[in-house]
Amino acid sequence: MPTLFRLLTTIVILVALVYAAMFALATLVEPKRTEIIVEIPPERLFQR
Repeated sequence: MPTLFRLLTTIVILVALVYAAMFALATLVEPKRTEIIVEIPPERLFQR
């Protein structure tokens, strides 16, 4: 039983670390907004 408890504790700690990292990225990192222009030739618009 102690082995199962140790395994579950390790999994819970790893999940908590991943969740904390995702939360930190979502709140602390501000994305840069840039405008992207892609020119498409007219021949490629109506391919069928």
